[in-house]
Amino acid sequence: MSTNNPLFDLSGRNAIVTGAGRGLGAEMAKGLAAAGADVVVAARTPGGIARTAAAINAAGGTAHAIACDATERSEVEHLIAETVERFGSLDIMVVNHGLGPAKDLLEVTDEDLDAVIGVNLNSAYVCAQLAGKQMIEQGKGGAIVITSSSASKIACWGYSYYGASKGGVDQLVRQLAQEWAPHSIRVNAINPGYTDNEMAGTSDVHDTPEVAEFIDRFIPFGRRGRAEEMAGPVVFMVSDAASYMTGQCLFIDGGYSAV
Repeated sequence: MSTNNPLFDLSGRNAIVTGAGRGLGAEMAKGLAAAGADVVVAARTPGGIARTAAAINAAGGTAHAIACDATERSEVEHLIAETVERFGSLDIMVVNHGLGPAKDLLEVTDEDLDAVIGVNLNSAYVCAQLAGKQMIEQGKGGAIVITSSSASKIACWGYSYYGASKGGVDQLVRQLAQEWAPHSIRVNAINPGYTDNEMAGTSDVHDTPEVAEFIDRFIPFGRRGRAEEMAGPVVFMVSDAASYMTGQCLFIDGGYSAV
């Protein structure tokens, strides 16, 4: 499949999307495939990525599922190598996996901190680093998008370590963009606000009456974002429509960060 608008046409490009077994990642993968990209969908759970790949293929796209624990460098190396072997190159990398628990600041343990920083920041760094290395070796540029969060900018109860990890992601994006611009590799982030997606590690705190009241009061749209609403911005960021855009963190939060 491909789009009729050449600026957004991803035909002939090969992409990886991590955390693609459900939610935001699954919708991003479907969006990239609908724009013409061949997509490798990756996550730790084989069942989820198999369903995502099947949905893309059934819709006329091209997708392949590869199980990968993105916190393990060797598995990310294998993921990229298998993608290149199957499709010939890596042109787009969407680093979407994440962990999002909420917990009182004084109750956060060293183990909690290590887990969230390890998944959200350290493994994002490794995925981007290895993707950039492959793109540099190919010599034809590329595009990397990392999923950050509105919590990187706006403080909210329970998200001390989560917000810190996503603040690190935002700076990582700016740093990689600066260093890899000479290689024509663009690096950007999307920063979703509250969505209807269930992130790994989240708890019932997201579905309390207090959260619902908060959303009604502070989010101008008065609702959570839908997972599919994150796909379009990702397609834009990796397409020729954003050919001069790099180092940017795009907040997609129903106006929350504008208030």
